[in-house]
Amino acid sequence: MGTVLSVKNLEKSFKTKQVLKGITFEVRSGEIMAILGPNGAGKSTTIRNIMGIMYPDNGSVHFEGHTDLPRNIIGYLPEERGLYKNVKVMDMLLYLAELKDYPAKKARERAMAYLEKFDLKGKEHVKLEELSKGMNQKVQFIASILHEPELLILDEPFSGLDPVSQDLFKEEIRDLANQGTAILLSSHQMNLVEEMCDRLFMIQAGQKVIDGPLDEVKAKYSNFKCTIRGKNQLADLEGIAGVQHVQQQDDVNILYLGKDIDPVQWLKTLPDHMAIQELRLDRISLHEIFVAVATNKNLITKGVEVYA
Repeated sequence: MGTVLSVKNLEKSFKTKQVLKGITFEVRSGEIMAILGPNGAGKSTTIRNIMGIMYPDNGSVHFEGHTDLPRNIIGYLPEERGLYKNVKVMDMLLYLAELKDYPAKKARERAMAYLEKFDLKGKEHVKLEELSKGMNQKVQFIASILHEPELLILDEPFSGLDPVSQDLFKEEIRDLANQGTAILLSSHQMNLVEEMCDRLFMIQAGQKVIDGPLDEVKAKYSNFKCTIRGKNQLADLEGIAGVQHVQQQDDVNILYLGKDIDPVQWLKTLPDHMAIQELRLDRISLHEIFVAVATNKNLITKGVEVYA
């Protein structure tokens, strides 16, 4: 996969506060890369520097094959939605496509197809102010992809969507990646990120803390955990070999296992007297990784450029 976007050593300060501290990453063709971090970490500032909304103090943003910001090959769904409310849906879509130098006839054909796909057929002559928040979200998403961008930047794309609409967005984003679109996605909905993304780039306080393929990050960072439903004494659970710590709430016990534990062999060591109504063994979720980073828990180990 070829590199579409290269961000190198971005630094940005506002007055005396440095909000970006040497941010470096790449987004490749056909790849869905998530840029993650808690509020205030620097995600939106990074995206705004990429889009030319603001400029870095140091560092560079490079688009393969272009010397300047090639707006016509970029699709952008901002976190703060900004369509003109008193304009009709089709007029809005065609206007934005025209700004990208996209052929009008093709834009209209694609717009009609997308409106039907996103359950907005018959709304093309309705003003945006008459649509629900979710419908407006769909229209703005269509506007970001209508001109067949090579790079698609999505900032909180699932915000305000019901589960059915979320599935439609996920399907379309995957299809675009399969067709070769490079996708940079920012979202706080970790379950959707974990389900969709190929790579992770997580920042905290303006600097990188995680960078790598999702499967490698999870394999090298996410230890196993075992969730057991049953009434057991906390001290007994903490005394099991290989258990680093235990979270207990009523009869639900989550046992966090140490690194390099073989889960199959570990299960054989569970005491016979344990009360087990249900048992589930899996890796720590991306949500838990995110919380660990955001709260500065010392859970991150070296490997795959993962730090704390």
